[in-house]
Amino acid sequence: MRRNMFYIISYDIVETKNRTKIANILESCAVRVQKSVFEAVWSSKILYDVLEKIRPLIDEKVDSIRIYSLCGICKSKIFSLGAPSVYEDMDLEII
Repeated sequence: MRRNMFYIISYDIVETKNRTKIANILESCAVRVQKSVFEAVWSSKILYDVLEKIRPLIDEKVDSIRIYSLCGICKSKIFSLGAPSVYEDMDLEII
């Protein structure tokens, strides 16, 4: 059985066209929690598929994609202020 992990994905992409494409990819399989920050529960296969779709869209000299994996204990310690969390545990797949 594959084990899903909780991920936080953030990006800083200079080119608007590529930034929009990356946002659309992430919106199809993750939950946007801030303008350039997403949360997701993914299997390692979904993570790999997402990275394969995003990789050609970034300029490694100026762009940045950061992906943080959190274990269950770490996830339970997430603290936020302001608007309530929009994240729900969902089985998401890239179509």
